[in-house]
Amino acid sequence: QVQLVESGGGLVQPGGSLRLSCVASGSIVSINAVGWYRQAPGKQRELVASISVLRSTSYRDSVKGRFTISRDDVKKTVYLQMDLLKAEDTAVYYCNADVRLSISERPQNYWGQGTQVIVSS
Repeated sequence: QVQLVESGGGLVQPGGSLRLSCVASGSIVSINAVGWYRQAPGKQRELVASISVLRSTSYRDSVKGRFTISRDDVKKTVYLQMDLLKAEDTAVYYCNADVRLSISERPQNYWGQGTQVIVSS
């Protein structure tokens, strides 16, 4: 089966940086669109950034200019570089991907288990 494993979270001071990674494993033919989501305590999960198979990217307004999403299809990894972090970026960050397991089947959607990001002085 497919697994998405996030890493790179942690505690960082305001203005600092973190790079999150999402590694996909399993019998994967291809990875289509990938998104990074986050969920803060008491709030709904929200889409932070996404990247298509053609590397077209999109960001929510609050992270534009500070976050960068990228992908390495050889390593089956998607990254989220987060700079100039703010307290309001504190949340659990989740990776979500549409993964194709067979060329004859439609992509299936998977979630990772999440990685905690805490921005605090």
